[in-house]
Amino acid sequence: MRGYVAYRAADPPDIDGRLDDSSWVAAPWSEAFVDIEGSAGGSAPPQWETRFKIIWDEEHLYVGAALVDPHVWGTLTQRDTVIYYDNDFELFVDPDGDTHRYFELEINALGTVWDLFLARPYRDGGPADNGWDVRGLRSAVWVDGSINDARDEDRGWYVELAIPWVAFSDGGRTIVPPRDGDQWRMNFSRVQWETEVVEGGREYRKATTADGRPLPEHNWVWSPQYAVNMHLPELWGVVQFASGVPADSGVSLIPPMDATIRWLLRRVYYAQRAYHRANGRFADTLEELDFVLDPVLAPTLTLSATNGGYDLTSAIGEGGGVWHITHEGRAWKE
Repeated sequence: MRGYVAYRAADPPDIDGRLDDSSWVAAPWSEAFVDIEGSAGGSAPPQWETRFKIIWDEEHLYVGAALVDPHVWGTLTQRDTVIYYDNDFELFVDPDGDTHRYFELEINALGTVWDLFLARPYRDGGPADNGWDVRGLRSAVWVDGSINDARDEDRGWYVELAIPWVAFSDGGRTIVPPRDGDQWRMNFSRVQWETEVVEGGREYRKATTADGRPLPEHNWVWSPQYAVNMHLPELWGVVQFASGVPADSGVSLIPPMDATIRWLLRRVYYAQRAYHRANGRFADTLEELDFVLDPVLAPTLTLSATNGGYDLTSAIGEGGGVWHITHEGRAWKE
């Protein structure tokens, strides 16, 4: 799991896609993206580099991204179209890290946006609310080259987003703007399709197999998912907010609270899903699961049956309280 420290902006940037404002220049770049499956997938490293920056102020979360691409291409122009059918850049945000009630935003090189809200991941029943919009969103794309012109070679394209904090408040569930040291779970993705030049040498189209189907897309991400699935929020990276500006850099990323117990609860959740697929019900006891539990932490777990599901709890954690995870996949501290 990767981490990034997001510093305050000394001045609000102009949202023009160029990322040349002083606040952007001072902010650190993220690590380069990797294949979505990580090293376990056996996939080749990304062909083109992708990185992002984050800054913030009292009003907005700002996200900037640089995508190297010698052939900038896009077709979709209608908002809330499925943007990953084009090459795109994607942002995922789960403010409280419980893997439920999170936000997704995608944008292509034409600047077309798809924003949506998910009450829970698709694996846990979704659904996605495509009617949800980031009110007050400002976005811009700058192409370093020429879009949809195969006669030359481009250098890439840049994304700039200004997202009002109120978009993430979730009806008052989330403290916005974040406080110094607050950590949110986020991930970033780039979908990249193979393209070819159409006859005449001017335009691009998706490269296809012999039977005319598009070749599989590439999925490149900041924090690897170990599966071709962005909707595994427990594997997203950590963004920690710092109240200082980048000139005051040197803030250390704090290890996420209760990471060990949270991951243990999640692994039992995975085991329960496998048990349910095989048996048509959830296990009533931990002993029923084909799962090796940590001998130290296992005694802290309590599995209680609920109406058609279960509630798994642990009282071990930093600062007291009780950790829960249910059959619906939500993990939280009470």
